[in-house]
Amino acid sequence: MDFTLNEEQKQLADSVRRFIEKDYDFEARKKIVASAGGWSPSAWKTMAELGLLGLPLSEDAGGFGGGAGDLVPVMNEIGAGLVVEPFLATVGLAGRLVDRAGSAAQRQALGPAIVDGSLKLALAQTEDGAGHDLAWVATTARRDGAGWTIDGGKIAVLHAPTADKLVVSARTAGKAGDAAGLSLFLVDANAAGVSMKTYRTQDGVRGADVTLEGVRVGADALIGAEGGGFEPLEEAVDFATVLLCAEAVGVMKFACDTTLEYLKTRKQFGVNIGSFQALQHRMVDMIVNTEQSRSITYLACSKVDGGAANAAERRRVVSAAKVKIAESARHVGQEAIQLHGGMGMTVELKVSHAFKRLTMIRQQFGDEDFHLARFSKAA
Repeated sequence: MDFTLNEEQKQLADSVRRFIEKDYDFEARKKIVASAGGWSPSAWKTMAELGLLGLPLSEDAGGFGGGAGDLVPVMNEIGAGLVVEPFLATVGLAGRLVDRAGSAAQRQALGPAIVDGSLKLALAQTEDGAGHDLAWVATTARRDGAGWTIDGGKIAVLHAPTADKLVVSARTAGKAGDAAGLSLFLVDANAAGVSMKTYRTQDGVRGADVTLEGVRVGADALIGAEGGGFEPLEEAVDFATVLLCAEAVGVMKFACDTTLEYLKTRKQFGVNIGSFQALQHRMVDMIVNTEQSRSITYLACSKVDGGAANAAERRRVVSAAKVKIAESARHVGQEAIQLHGGMGMTVELKVSHAFKRLTMIRQQFGDEDFHLARFSKAA
């Protein structure tokens, strides 16, 4: 498979890299993470101006119609910069659901606002006891006149504190664990009955546990068909998973580069420690793991961008990619810390924050055990 970027992809990646180097270096990121909101409106505006927020959205939603493969170089740079803005949550996950499953009216109303940066989204999906099972939803939505009333709770909703609207999964039929009967709704984050317990995750991202008590929404809040939300939800999560894999490759590439530079400059016994053969072997293993992760990420992107013709093949390859990414993230992250010595764990070094991000990526959208089981079922 040819991983060579075309000219447009190279220019976009260069633009994102320059933005991060100029306005989002490690010191700037630390201030953003420590701020009250945990994100930067100016950085978000720049991402919109670069066209990043519209890249994967369809043209009738105001986007450019790009696929997961087009976003790989962007996610690589976002990973290398440890960007904490809600790009994946807004564009790659909740925005993907609205774009793929929503009505023409929903796409036309929300798409331009996503593209220009005025609308931020988050997916409220995971519930207590669900693990990574997308069908395990006990939150209910019942008809209430012309609209719906939603009751339930969601946990670990990443970027919920910064979101203007939530895409909420709720059960309109069946019981928790059933794929049928799952529906998707668009809910204002500040709607009556919505409350959040907010927190900061270990990698600096803001999240929340969300409670929905008697939340009333109109008939136009339903995304897609009633009871038919599972398939578009699974497709959107697979799409977001391969983007997360691409982000992980960017984080690992940074970890490799900064570790190699440290080995070249750190001296022990009067020589650079990079001259020690044992450390060279460990460094090579880090690079090999990163490049293997890059390869399988592109393969997974090709399956996601291939359409719904073979959903089982998409599930199988996406899960294979996530397993490899999780294994490589653990290996590269741990080696980067160990090769830096004790200082690798200090908050003053960016590599320690890269390790935290890789640790979170291993769990997000399913850990190794979950995806190994999913791979087996899809094979």
